[in-house]
Amino acid sequence: MINSKGLNSIYLFVYTMEDMFDAEIQCNKCGSKTQKSYVIKSGFKVRTWHCINCGKVWYHPGDMENFEKFKELKKKDYEVKLREVGNSWIVSIPKEIIRFQEISKSKVISLSLDDPGTVILKFKAVRKVY
Repeated sequence: MINSKGLNSIYLFVYTMEDMFDAEIQCNKCGSKTQKSYVIKSGFKVRTWHCINCGKVWYHPGDMENFEKFKELKKKDYEVKLREVGNSWIVSIPKEIIRFQEISKSKVISLSLDDPGTVILKFKAVRKVY
C-alpha cells in the first residue's frame, strides 16, 4: 500500500479473540443461567457449562478439539530410532507429538524407569490447566 508521502507501507492488524469461557451462557432448553465447571477426560481438564435447572452440559469446543487430537495421536503406534551418542542414548520423538505437547527446544522433561521394559517420559502432568 502506498501512503500519502508516496512510500510503501504495510499495515498489520492483530485481533485477539476472547475466550468464550469468559462469557455468560443461558440454557437454550430451559432459559436458566449456566454454571461454569470442568470434567477430566483421560487427563485433560475440559471446561464445561452446565445448567443446574435441567442438567444439560456443554463442553468447551477448543478443549474438545484438543482432546480429539490427543485421541487420534494415542491410536498411533510409532517406531522411533534409538542411537548412542557419547555416554547417552537418544530417542527420536515424532514432531506431531512434540507439537501437540507444545514443547519448546529448551524444555527439560522428566524420564523414569517404571517397570522392566517400561520407560516413562513426562512432558507435563496435564496438558492445560485453567
